[in-house]
Amino acid sequence: MEKLAELFWGVPMMVLLLTVGVVMTVRTRFVQVRKLPAAVGQMGESLRSGDRSGFRAVCTALAATVGTGNIAGVLGAIALGGPGAVFWMWAAAFLGMATKYAEVVLAKRYCTRDGKGGPMYYIRLGMGEQYRWLASVFAFFAVLASVCMGNMTQTHTIAASLIAAMPMAEPRSVALAAGIGSAVLVGLVTVGGIKCIGRITEKLVPLMAGLYIVSMLAVIVLRRHGLGQVLTDILVGAFSPRAVLGGGAGIGLRQAVRWGISRGVFSNEAGMGSAPIAHAGSALGAHAQGLLGIFEVFFDTIVLCSLTAFAVLLSGVPIPYGSAAGVELAAEALSTVFGPWAPTICALICASLALATLIGWQMYGCRCAEYLWGPSGAGGYSVCYAFFAVLGATMELSYVWAAADVCIGLMCLPNLAALLYLRRQIQADCKTDSFAT
Repeated sequence: MEKLAELFWGVPMMVLLLTVGVVMTVRTRFVQVRKLPAAVGQMGESLRSGDRSGFRAVCTALAATVGTGNIAGVLGAIALGGPGAVFWMWAAAFLGMATKYAEVVLAKRYCTRDGKGGPMYYIRLGMGEQYRWLASVFAFFAVLASVCMGNMTQTHTIAASLIAAMPMAEPRSVALAAGIGSAVLVGLVTVGGIKCIGRITEKLVPLMAGLYIVSMLAVIVLRRHGLGQVLTDILVGAFSPRAVLGGGAGIGLRQAVRWGISRGVFSNEAGMGSAPIAHAGSALGAHAQGLLGIFEVFFDTIVLCSLTAFAVLLSGVPIPYGSAAGVELAAEALSTVFGPWAPTICALICASLALATLIGWQMYGCRCAEYLWGPSGAGGYSVCYAFFAVLGATMELSYVWAAADVCIGLMCLPNLAALLYLRRQIQADCKTDSFAT
C-alpha cells in the first residue's frame, strides 16, 4: 500500500492537480479571488434563509471535509514534509477553491430531478454516454475512498484520541470499543436517511468548529511571540526544507510538496469530486452553491488547518520529523495551555470531527453504491461501512493512511479528467449573466 501511495502521489499527480487548479482558475477568471467575499456572504445568507437546503448541503459537505485531516492530516504533513508542507497546503487550497467551484457548478448543472448528482452524473451527461464507463469507475473508486478515507482514518483517530485520554485503560480494548461505538452511531443516523444527516450536520458542524477554533487560538495567542519565526520556517521550508530542519530528518523539497498537497487534498477534498454529491441536492442555483464550495475550501484549509499548524509549531512540542505523527501532537500542544485537561479536550474535538466525517462520507458512499448497484447495493454498502469502522479503529496508523492515499488518488483521476474535458462548459457558465455578477 505504501508503494502504491508513492506511485499515485508522485510528480505526475502533483502536476495534474496543480494543472487542473490553474486551468479552473483561468477559466473562471480567478473566481476564488473575485468572489471570496461573496462566498462568505453566501454562507451567511444560506444560514439566514428560510430555505435551509443550501446551508444543510454545505454543512453535510463540511462535515465530510472538516475531519481528522484538519488535525491528523496536517500534523502528518508537517512531520513527514517539514513546516514547509503547510505552504503547499495553502497553494493547493488557493487553486482548489476554483476547482471545487467548478465541480459544484457542474454537479448542479447535471443533477437529476430528485437531486442526485456528482461526478458520475456530469461525466455521463456532460461528456456523453460513451463515457458511462468512466462515471462507473469514479463511483467505484469513491466507494473505496469512503471506506478508507472517510471511515477508517476517522475511526482510527477517534480511537487514538480516546486512548490518549484514558492512559490507564487497555489500548486495544479502547480501540475496539471506539470502533463498535462509531459503527453503531453511524448506523443509527443512516436509518434516518439524507434529511436526518442534514439536520444533524447543520448543528454538529458549527459546534465542533467553534470548539476547535477556540482551543487552537488559545495556544496561538499565548505563544504569539514566536509567530514570526514559524512563518519564516514555513516559507523557507517550502523551498528548502534542509535549511530549516537540516539533513538529519531526510526531508527534501519533494517530500514537502508531496505531503503538503496530498494532505491538503485529503483535508479540503478539492479535485476529489466528493463534495459535489452533497451540493447537487440543494435548492440554490449553481453559482450560489459554487460560492459555498469556495467557502468550504477556504474555511477548511486556510482557516482550520492553519490553526492546527500554528498551534503545534508555536507550542514547542517535539515533532518527530521524518516519521508518521497524528493527534498525539495536538494533545501535547494543547497541554501547554490546558494542562491535564488537554487529552480530554483533544478527544472531544477529534471524536466530533471524525463522527461528522463518518456521517458525511457514508452518504457519499451510499449515493455511489446506489449509482452502481441500485438500492440493494446501497444497503449492502452500509453494512460493510460499519464493519470497516471497527477495522479502522484497530489497525496501525501507517496502514490506514497508506490505504487512504491510494483511494484518494484513484478517485481523483476520473474526476480531474472530467473537469479538463468540460473546461469550456465551465467557462461558458461563468460568462452568463447569473454567473458573472
